[in-house]
Amino acid sequence: MSLVQQRRPTRQISVGNVQVGSEAKISVQSMTNTQTQDVPATVSQIHALEKAGCEIIRVAVPDMEAALAIEKIKQQIKIPIIADIHFDYRLALASAKAGANALRINPGNIGEEKKIRAVVDCAKEHGLPIRIGVNAGSLEKEIEKRLGTTAEGMVESALRNIKILEDLDFYNIKVSLKASDVSRTVAAYRLLAPKTDVPFHVGVTEAGGLYAGITKSSIGIGMLLSEGLGDTIRVSLTRDPVEEIRVGFEILRALGIRSRGPELISCPTCGRCKINLFKIAEQTEKALLERSSKIKVAIMGCVVNGPGEAKEADIGIAGGDGKGILFKKGKVIRKIDQENLVDQLLSEVDNMTKNSKGK
Repeated sequence: MSLVQQRRPTRQISVGNVQVGSEAKISVQSMTNTQTQDVPATVSQIHALEKAGCEIIRVAVPDMEAALAIEKIKQQIKIPIIADIHFDYRLALASAKAGANALRINPGNIGEEKKIRAVVDCAKEHGLPIRIGVNAGSLEKEIEKRLGTTAEGMVESALRNIKILEDLDFYNIKVSLKASDVSRTVAAYRLLAPKTDVPFHVGVTEAGGLYAGITKSSIGIGMLLSEGLGDTIRVSLTRDPVEEIRVGFEILRALGIRSRGPELISCPTCGRCKINLFKIAEQTEKALLERSSKIKVAIMGCVVNGPGEAKEADIGIAGGDGKGILFKKGKVIRKIDQENLVDQLLSEVDNMTKNSKGK
């Protein structure tokens, strides 16, 4: 039985060439942590994210220099770029003119209606969607006073902001409802789901460092996706954003929704392990992130159980004492010196990929 319920039906929008909505695949995105106005650093980080599979990238636009930098960044990247705007509507206008593919704003904090209308008119002119980004930590003061930083308050803020845009005849919208804890985040999306057909950007904000962030994001995003809620996801980690993409795709893979590149399985190690399996697994995982073949790769700590326990893997390695073995579908192919295990494994993965494409 599938872990995932039927997707919630939504309207369709496009962020550049990426479709977002229930008729499209669930996309994985991230946000740069460079200074956006530092074009070389930002482009370099986006290139690393592209290699990891990132499909949409968001950049912070705190000032006009950052807004104008989008034009040069856009010329050097392949994936769509979203401008993250707070308060100053002029930054949204400048970002759109510089080539941003979407805007992330809170209409409620942009200010008076004429400023919001200016942003909407600009988005219409350039064919850009707007993401309404509701955050439990920055709700409108009136809502927070009345409802607190609750799921109900987040939903009221979202509906209010959606109405602001739709009253201006703008429907090219997606919405996010993020809190720093799983319970409020999940509750908010569940409450909003039956009230609108706007696509959902799903994530847990300020989730924390590696372990807390992966745990919260996996549970929160996983619960929502399993209920059919979510059209694009962002894992938030206080780490290199490439790690966010890795986790995002693993969440989708675990739920059987999408897969990207080879699947890695590895043993937890025991006293029989005589190689540095942690290092080998990490090296292999990073290398596989940039490969597109849909094969299962095993990294096992010893030859005693390795090939047998991982016989469902298409290819794998198992460690020994100074040497290891390469196996395919549980059958030992050859012995390899320990220092060459990873290189020869990856070479075989590439050969298998070439052979499968040639068939």
